[in-house]
Amino acid sequence: MNKNDMEDELRPEYDLQSLQVRKLGAGRKRFCDTVRLEPDVIATFPSAEAVNEALRYLIEVAKHSSSLTQRSSGLR
Repeated sequence: MNKNDMEDELRPEYDLQSLQVRKLGAGRKRFCDTVRLEPDVIATFPSAEAVNEALRYLIEVAKHSSSLTQRSSGLR
């Protein structure tokens, strides 16, 4: 059976002629940024919101720690 012999079940209102799929490259960033987590990390967090909350907290701790280090070494 070739492509022309197959019956098209797609509704006529669906036009896929201009569909573009970007798996890699700069064009993908327009949709969203994706980070792949390792299974042990996934098991630690119940949801994406929990991951984001933990990362935001870590960012704040790192900023605070960095400012403490700069003050104690007189690098300001």
